Amino acid sequence: MLHKKLKQKVIIIAETNESSVARITTELQDKGFFNFEFAVNGAEIFKITRKYYDDPEAIGLIVVSNDLPDCQIEDLRLSFSHSDGGIFIPLIILNKDDTPIIDQSEQGGQSFFHILKPNYSSLELLMAVKFFIGLQNEKYLYFKQQERLLTELAERKLLDAKLKYLVEHDELTGLLNRSSLEQRIQLTLNRNSSRHFSLDSVLLFIDLDRFSLFNELEGFDIGDRLLTEVISLIRSILNNAGVFARIDSDKFGLYLDNCTVEQAEIWSKKILTALDNFRFVIGTIAYNITGSIGLSSLNSAKIMFHPRELISQAHQACCMAKTYGGNKVWKYDSEDSLVRERYRDIYWVPIIREALINERFFLVFQPIVRLSDGEVSHYEVLIRLRNENGEIIGPVEFIPAAERMGLIHGIDLWVVESAIDYLAALPAGSSHISFSINLSSVAFQDMSLLPTIKQKLEMTGVRAERLTFEITETAAVENYKQTRSMINHIRALGCRFALDDFGAGFCSFNYLKTFPVDYVKIDGQFISNLVNDETDQMLVKSMHQIANKMGKKTIAEFVESPETISQLRKIGVNYGQGYIFGRPSEKLLKNNIFQIDETMEAFEKKSHLKVF
Repeated sequence: MLHKKLKQKVIIIAETNESSVARITTELQDKGFFNFEFAVNGAEIFKITRKYYDDPEAIGLIVVSNDLPDCQIEDLRLSFSHSDGGIFIPLIILNKDDTPIIDQSEQGGQSFFHILKPNYSSLELLMAVKFFIGLQNEKYLYFKQQERLLTELAERKLLDAKLKYLVEHDELTGLLNRSSLEQRIQLTLNRNSSRHFSLDSVLLFIDLDRFSLFNELEGFDIGDRLLTEVISLIRSILNNAGVFARIDSDKFGLYLDNCTVEQAEIWSKKILTALDNFRFVIGTIAYNITGSIGLSSLNSAKIMFHPRELISQAHQACCMAKTYGGNKVWKYDSEDSLVRERYRDIYWVPIIREALINERFFLVFQPIVRLSDGEVSHYEVLIRLRNENGEIIGPVEFIPAAERMGLIHGIDLWVVESAIDYLAALPAGSSHISFSINLSSVAFQDMSLLPTIKQKLEMTGVRAERLTFEITETAAVENYKQTRSMINHIRALGCRFALDDFGAGFCSFNYLKTFPVDYVKIDGQFISNLVNDETDQMLVKSMHQIANKMGKKTIAEFVESPETISQLRKIGVNYGQGYIFGRPSEKLLKNNIFQIDETMEAFEKKSHLKVF
């Protein structure tokens, strides 16, 4: 049985004989067909079908008489009931005189029609109608499925093309991405490896100066707009020269194949000049944009096996350009001090992390002696590292790398906690012993330092006055307000402070006036040649007198001879620290007194000089 919806399709009855039309409509209505259109000539058939141009499926079939005026049955068949056509309307042909109508032996696509002879029965008519309407429905479903498959295939091809584009390109700028850049460079490496010689090729690593600051001020959307305008500017200069790619955020790579370094420098200067002259306008504000460019050549001293090596070298050169002020071009040189420094930093990072985890750091202590009587005032706490081979490594090797690589705060906190634990573990009779803890230049910018000290003192019961923290003059001056605030909070716990390397800067006395410290450590450069240099003697005397007037004690560093002790005592410096009193050691001195008088007596006898 046909679905009710299919019975609602239009049946066109093209017949001039009214009794024949009445018979057909009556017999079909009895079986549920009620939607009819009538035509009395061929032109009206086409007129009716044109009404359903946008919905050809609404027409179920055409019942047409073979003697219909102005109608060629063969033309009608080819127009509506041919399987190769876009419109599929089956025909039921009323053959009134039983004459041949259509040559069914023709070649080509299958036609869908049925011929009713003059004496056709109602059953034959109904079966033909149901068959063709059902067949037409299946045919249209097939067409729709085919069309859907073709559409899906086209959409998939389009999607694949888009995905391929996105895989190779940066979405924001439309430039090639880093992976695609590496592929282009790899092609050159492959080409050069198959030849006895290689043509030079250069990578320009372009980085916009202070772009992160621009993002902070104006937001990421405006930052993206700036990037697209900058890219458009650079593209106009290049005029399709080289392979231009976005490596990351505001960092771009321009790969120039078969290009010398000299030629690449010319391109670089053109780009920097264009950027320098470019103005990015937002409202009433016009921003000036500059860039830094690093150059790296495939014909460098180092043989390259992977594109990342070329990109890394160009990036390092770009970092050098930024280090020296930006808005310049820098060629990669493996002998650059900053490049070597970066390699050292990379080398030290895993060592430092492993040392913190596996407790390879340890503390050493150097006495600070009161020059008047030789009593050990306190000990400076210093850090050392013992590597896997048992070798001891001094802080000058790993502290700079830790500061640059963001690991220094972990070291500072370890030193503080370990020093307090050491004091807490000393026997009861050693409660007079105190430590001066030497921290890094950025320690007082770490907000976790204060709570760590406070919590550790409370847990161990160590008195806060047994701790003195040293801060270098340079670090104090660089972030004066924040450092001063941190020092005041730590001093409020009861701890003391010393200003280390005093005199090494240019604003020493100005900051000393207001800086909340208890000790001033005179830089060793003024002490090491104190005996023979009158200028150093005058400077040390001035430092001591000014510090003394401000209520601060002075400590001389690098004290290594009795002669130096003699000079310091004449000047009136309070404390001394140096190898003559003791080298940094894992153990504290057995006695809390350095035999300074005996040392000076031996010195007097030897030199035949009277000290006092």
